[in-house]
Amino acid sequence: MIAMEHICKTYKVQKRNAGFREACRSLVRREYEHIHALDDVSFTIRDGEMVGYMGPNGAGKSSTIKILSGILMPDNGSCVIDGLVPWKNRIEHVRRIGVVFGQRSQLWWDIPVIDSFELLRDIYSVEQTQYRRNLEELTELLQLGELLKTPTRQLSLGQRMRCELAASLIHNPRILFLDEPTIGLDAVSKLAVREFIRKLNREHGTTVILTTHDMQDIQAIAQRVILIGKGRILLDGSLEDIRREGRPTEPAAEDSLDQAVANLYRKLEIS
Repeated sequence: MIAMEHICKTYKVQKRNAGFREACRSLVRREYEHIHALDDVSFTIRDGEMVGYMGPNGAGKSSTIKILSGILMPDNGSCVIDGLVPWKNRIEHVRRIGVVFGQRSQLWWDIPVIDSFELLRDIYSVEQTQYRRNLEELTELLQLGELLKTPTRQLSLGQRMRCELAASLIHNPRILFLDEPTIGLDAVSKLAVREFIRKLNREHGTTVILTTHDMQDIQAIAQRVILIGKGRILLDGSLEDIRREGRPTEPAAEDSLDQAVANLYRKLEIS
């Protein structure tokens, strides 16, 4: 189970105006701005849940995921995942999680994908028999086949994302963090990725936390939605809750989930 309570995170960011004179002035006197990325964030996610974590750019989604994965330590608050504090028990914690970033790769660029998988097997100390079993299952489910012999740099985006998913699951994680996993994918690849995630949850009970701006991903995968804005939890409920809370006061030309989310952002003054 994931339990976050009263998490706060603030960044100190240097600011200056454009120009040579301002650059010289900043060498003597620097000005900083404090950005409150997370402000008293609390939620609980049960084992096996599939949760969509949504919000506009700069809302605090990435900071939350980095804290959950143990990359960042919050300023205040507590976070316990399956009895472990992510930033204090990092080695043991990362063995239980898988992370996929749509715009970053965990595969080595110039070597065949299978070699990256072998390196990850060694990193996570996966027993050889278990590794072979996992590899066979992932290869079949994600239709990797000849992709395993291909250097990562020669894969299309859709092919690479399928391999990224497999790489994140080589060590049988209990929790999977997905950050924009379908960004830039064509329709066929998106459908394949969504179906695989649903099957993974259904057959293995994997907990899935999905951050995305794609409402079709949310509708296809998430059972629950947490909406964040300006570092604060704004809504925690179902898609129907979003539709109800984001329903316009006057009839609109477009009545979609995207429109409901946009209306909700405006209603809460975070757009």
